[in-house]
Amino acid sequence: MSHQEREAKKRKLANSGGNAQQAFHAVNVPAQEGRDWTVSVAFPSSTIATLPTAEQRMAVPSRIARALAIFSVDEVIVYDDSLASSRPHKTDTSVYTGDTDPVHFLTHVLSYMETPPFMRKALFPLHPNLRLTSSLPGLDTAHHPHPKESMPYREGVTIVGMTKSSTGTLVDIGQEKPVEIKEDIPPKTRVTLKLSEDESEPCECVHPHAPRTEAGFYWGYTVRKATSLSAVFTESPYENGYDLSIGTSERGSPASKEFPSSKRVQFNHMLIVFGGPRGIEYAAMNDEELGGMGIQGGKTRELFDHWVDVMPNQGSRTIRTEEAMYIALTVLKRIWDNE
Repeated sequence: MSHQEREAKKRKLANSGGNAQQAFHAVNVPAQEGRDWTVSVAFPSSTIATLPTAEQRMAVPSRIARALAIFSVDEVIVYDDSLASSRPHKTDTSVYTGDTDPVHFLTHVLSYMETPPFMRKALFPLHPNLRLTSSLPGLDTAHHPHPKESMPYREGVTIVGMTKSSTGTLVDIGQEKPVEIKEDIPPKTRVTLKLSEDESEPCECVHPHAPRTEAGFYWGYTVRKATSLSAVFTESPYENGYDLSIGTSERGSPASKEFPSSKRVQFNHMLIVFGGPRGIEYAAMNDEELGGMGIQGGKTRELFDHWVDVMPNQGSRTIRTEEAMYIALTVLKRIWDNE
């Protein structure tokens, strides 16, 4: 090989390496300007009700958390679809709850996975629900940055220590040294920071949604519990609720018919609801408020703007909730991509 050929090969390898590095960090580059619209997903406690082992129960929120991250879902709601009279009056949440209080278990694990790894020890005490977390995959989202990665925003946890000015608070943001903020905040509090370009200036505490609304970053999901299917709607954190609601069911219309490619759908806050092994109708049947409104059985579809079958002509008799989630989000992603 001649000297010129060796140099050309070096240049080619160097260029390839640069492109690989660019691709690696692509997750942290906003695809757009700040966005106000959101996507929420709701699924029921019965998703793990029939699973006999702790390992099988842990696998479900693990797969769901990955789906939420991959498809940039902003809110996840776990709703109780069991019969109210069958629920325990009080649950000891200091012990393992995968078999006694699945709503608590699922929200506990989902919250743990959403939290940046470096602050989990500070925010999540040892708990039987988290015994198998070493097997959980990482989300690798923008708010789970690599230590030396440059980001305009960071998640942090407040720590005990003296600031240079003797006022304010120290915050661990997963780097070698903590940063300072002006506010006095108790230790072990999670905060969202906008980093200052001038290292001598304190970082700015911002709203947890600021990375999304100001810069378009996907910044993880919030986790909410709902005591029933109706509570998914009535306890929405958004002032005017969800203006686009989609129920998923094998008895629904094909997604291609409900959302033809020629039709653009406008929304501010989208909600996609999944049922458990017995469908969303089972949740409606066990919901006293919906029963009083006559929303049962086939009328369950009246809760939603769209009643959609995301997998017509399925080959298997059953599709698990977490499997349906990947399928549905793949099929429906076009709606918010158009936003």
